[in-house]
Amino acid sequence: MIIVFLKDIINEHKDFGKQIFVLAKTELIKTYKGAAIGPFWAVVKPAFTLFVYWFAFSIGIKKLGHVDVLIHGHNLSFDRFLFMLVGFIPWFFISESITKGAKEIRLNRQYVTKINFPVSTIMTFTSIARLYVHLALSFIMYVIVALMWGTSWYNLQIFFYMPLMFLFFLFLSWSTAPMCAFSRDMENAIVSIMSGIFWLTGVIYNSYDLPKPLDTIMLFNPINFFVNGYRNAFLYDRFFFEFRTELVIFLVEFFALFFLGIFNYNRLRKKIPDVL
Repeated sequence: MIIVFLKDIINEHKDFGKQIFVLAKTELIKTYKGAAIGPFWAVVKPAFTLFVYWFAFSIGIKKLGHVDVLIHGHNLSFDRFLFMLVGFIPWFFISESITKGAKEIRLNRQYVTKINFPVSTIMTFTSIARLYVHLALSFIMYVIVALMWGTSWYNLQIFFYMPLMFLFFLFLSWSTAPMCAFSRDMENAIVSIMSGIFWLTGVIYNSYDLPKPLDTIMLFNPINFFVNGYRNAFLYDRFFFEFRTELVIFLVEFFALFFLGIFNYNRLRKKIPDVL
């Protein structure tokens, strides 16, 4: 049954491949339409957020100006701005994907009720629009890291973590978007817990340095996997397979979410036009 549903989703994307990328571009334009500085808001908002946290932890609490991380038996000290920058870049994409991904069907209801357009592709083209912004922010991050820390072959791991992150939260939206189309309570619940999720993820601290058993528990947080992954690629100079337990746990969660997303989407998609 799952194989049949997956085949349907693949065929929908194949038949509407060109439209998906056109709509992704349109979605990006629509997001910043009417703003004086337009797409520059994609940089201004995260830059201001990062500045606030950097100021609080580096200036307001001066003893937290640096982050010490044990890497390959050596203790390295990172400037907190640089440490948080690399953690915030995936977080911005993740938080937008969770909160906005959950309400994409309701916000784009015209494609469901007025146009014969596959529902599954709505989550795809909106996710691609967010990916464009993430690519731009990642480039800025890379330039800053190169100037402040340097570059290495480990940086190429971004081509492992980024596509995996895109797919993971796309699969998540296959479950949350149909459910939020049925209930605003689900959408409000997701928005409410996001601030808590931020503090439960090592965006501003080193999760590997937490006392036991918290450091083990954090391995089950998929968001933490990507935050640490970006730091492995740009700061720690560690390969993704060096933490085999963390990788195995994430892959189990990845495929579980994949099958759950297919199941929930196909369970609810035929009823969506009626509730919209």
